[in-house]
Amino acid sequence: MTTAVPRPRVEAGPPALEVAALRAGYGRLEVLHGVDLALPAKGLVALLGPNGAGKSTLMRVVSGRTAATAGSIRLRGVDVTGAPAERLARSGLCSVPEGRGVFPNLTVAENLRMWTHRPGVRREQVEQTAYARFPALARRRRQLAGTLSGGEQQMLAMSRALTTSPDVLLLDEISMGLAPVVAAEVFALVAAVAAEGTPVLLVEQFARTALEVADHVVVLTGGRVRASGTPDQVRDLVLDAYLATSQPPPTIPAPR
Repeated sequence: MTTAVPRPRVEAGPPALEVAALRAGYGRLEVLHGVDLALPAKGLVALLGPNGAGKSTLMRVVSGRTAATAGSIRLRGVDVTGAPAERLARSGLCSVPEGRGVFPNLTVAENLRMWTHRPGVRREQVEQTAYARFPALARRRRQLAGTLSGGEQQMLAMSRALTTSPDVLLLDEISMGLAPVVAAEVFALVAAVAAEGTPVLLVEQFARTALEVADHVVVLTGGRVRASGTPDQVRDLVLDAYLATSQPPPTIPAPR
């Protein structure tokens, strides 16, 4: 049985991220067919759906790695449709993509320096925060990131969310390839980041665990939003109709 994680209060007001009538695809194949989604100024939204639903494509479009063919994207009320990934990153959108997105041929310390691209973020501050949260990274600061374990690489990727104070955090399949005990630690960290005030949009394969940490859930199937609501409102739809799995979810440790 999973342990409930305290959820931040979802505040009213302009969304941190808003997607309207978004369409996108690859060549002649359209994957997203007019998706609407809003991420509140505070809280964690889980984007769930079966394989091929378009979840990762949506994350790629929102983060500037794939172009939309129609629709709009607004970040903190500013239209950023079509903006490149580097501009979005400097504007406060932090994306941890599927596969973690670390630089394997750079050391841990060199990867951390890459997080200082946002104005006002100092290298010393980044390293101090990352090593305090993840002592394992401090012990491996001179080690190449590509030689770290999967859990350690995810810690390194997640350090961006902890050290740069992003306005919006996008997380795509952060538990992929991780042992259940390590995945549970990562989920607990994500819940803590959201509780501290960073709005989070999470795509996750462990539906049951995502439902435990989410404030709001959007169910995507066939490139369209099928349902949207609180975890309790969509739980049966998610678990029974779309994401039933025999794989046990990681157990989230109780907050310290």
